[in-house]
Amino acid sequence: MSYKDMKDYVVSLLNKGARMDGRNLLEYRTPIKVELNVSKNAEGSAKVTMGETEVLAGVKLNVGEPFPDTPNEGVLIVGAELLPLSSPEFESGPPGFEATELARIIDRGIRESNMLNIEKLVIKEGELVWMVFLDIYTINDAGNLIDASALAAIAALKHTVFPKLEKDKVAFGEHTKEKLPLKKVPITCTIYKIADKIIIDPNEKEQKVIDSRLTVAVSENNKINALQKGGNKGLSIEDIYSMIEIAQEKTKELRKILGDKQDK
Repeated sequence: MSYKDMKDYVVSLLNKGARMDGRNLLEYRTPIKVELNVSKNAEGSAKVTMGETEVLAGVKLNVGEPFPDTPNEGVLIVGAELLPLSSPEFESGPPGFEATELARIIDRGIRESNMLNIEKLVIKEGELVWMVFLDIYTINDAGNLIDASALAAIAALKHTVFPKLEKDKVAFGEHTKEKLPLKKVPITCTIYKIADKIIIDPNEKEQKVIDSRLTVAVSENNKINALQKGGNKGLSIEDIYSMIEIAQEKTKELRKILGDKQDK
């Protein structure tokens, strides 16, 4: 089916308030599952399943020197890898635009919300700090990688524990019970626009025909921490306000799922 035919078909359904898989326009795919501690070698890890979309997030901690301009802060580095096994459109090699954008969106939600108290990651000011490496790996791309990745990232960070530190070196494989110093828990929801209709959580076919999207990171008390626009077409002020309101409501569903999860 051509792009035009697919878009016409998707839009015709949306005009009836329906979608290809029977959901309404503002309904997540099911099941949404969060599995914790899926990697025994990571300091924190989580797998998220959202419909048929599957994503892994892993956290590794190491120690190193702080950046010269922030001697009293630890370091957070977020990366994303779109594995070829997750989609025929992804190729091996250095991160492309999509992977870089995905990592930046996840990073922005965490950083702008001040989720991680990076000042408490300092071991010796100006000399030694904890470095938090958060990596996203796609397993199956069936649409809406952003929200699945963000949820996996937050779940992994929430349940990360420090490794043992011996003589300023990490004893890999030996973990303490101390968790990362977290201040807030941002939850991300991406709102998509196709023609004049607004939806959430598109499947892979809907994803291919979107016109624009707005990713919204929301922390407790419905505070907006970060916005990221995507897609080839613009959004009106009215669209943006509407999308933010939808995100504030829909993130409550994801927060409830995340809050129910406990360490194994």
